[in-house]
Amino acid sequence: MLVARSLIKMSSVNPLARLEQRAAEADQLIEYLKQQVQLLKEKANVQASIREEKKLLVENARLKQDIEDLKKQLLDKEKMRGVQDVAMPSVEVSVKSNATPPQLGGPAPSVTPAAATTVQSPRPKDDNKKKPEKKEKKPQQMTAAGQDDAKVDVSRLDLRVGRIITAEKHPDADSLYVEQVDVGEPSPRTVVSGLVKHVPLEQMQNRMAILLCNLKPAKMRGVTSQAMVMCASSPDKVEILDPPSGAVPGERITFQNFSGEPDKELNPKKKVWEQIQPDLRTDGECVATYKGAPFEVAGKGVCRAQTMSNSGIK
Repeated sequence: MLVARSLIKMSSVNPLARLEQRAAEADQLIEYLKQQVQLLKEKANVQASIREEKKLLVENARLKQDIEDLKKQLLDKEKMRGVQDVAMPSVEVSVKSNATPPQLGGPAPSVTPAAATTVQSPRPKDDNKKKPEKKEKKPQQMTAAGQDDAKVDVSRLDLRVGRIITAEKHPDADSLYVEQVDVGEPSPRTVVSGLVKHVPLEQMQNRMAILLCNLKPAKMRGVTSQAMVMCASSPDKVEILDPPSGAVPGERITFQNFSGEPDKELNPKKKVWEQIQPDLRTDGECVATYKGAPFEVAGKGVCRAQTMSNSGIK
């Protein structure tokens, strides 16, 4: 480039003269860039959209700042290294057009609207690193919304076989039990159930049950309940549903014709449980069902109440 050749020829010239010459050349470069930007503005008014014009203005501002930084670096290196050891930084100016860029001081080329003037700088690299992060957030938001809007049926409930290890009365509520329940996880879950009036305490110890495990945890009189014991229920009577013989804690309850993975946690605002619960009933033989499909443990059998037929389940 002309700027580089001029600097090499001036290696034996007075340092002050060299700085003045470099400042003049830098001003010429800025003037040249201004001419390019002006041409781009004129073309943009006719051919380019408002978005393209704004993009060019932002690029121009960045280029101006880069040039000022480079000028400052040149002056600093002159002071630090001395006149003979000054090295000219590499500055590349590329203009996308049908003509070759002229030498400094020559006539400006014809520039298309898509033309862009760029100066090498570390800043664009930093900007590029941020773009993928913004794109990654959108699919996550869409996935969460898609789960909430999915069809509502029993496959969205995380129903599992569980074993009530121990149960005791709630310290602050006469009608509630506090149970420790094994649902196939590394540690038992704490479950609060309003069964004191329906099931004797001794019958709550070490017994099998069906647990709804993806309700949002809720505090009941100061104790956080992490699941719900499923029961056949009527205004006068409640019975805990029994899994089939041979079932073990953690096994999933499945339903024929209702396949799918349960939600990680039911969204209370979407009222998923409230929409499904009215279709949960025991049939004439006390078998627990959803729309006629029995509660099943694969290879083990169906779940049922002891005596309550044609009753709701909750």
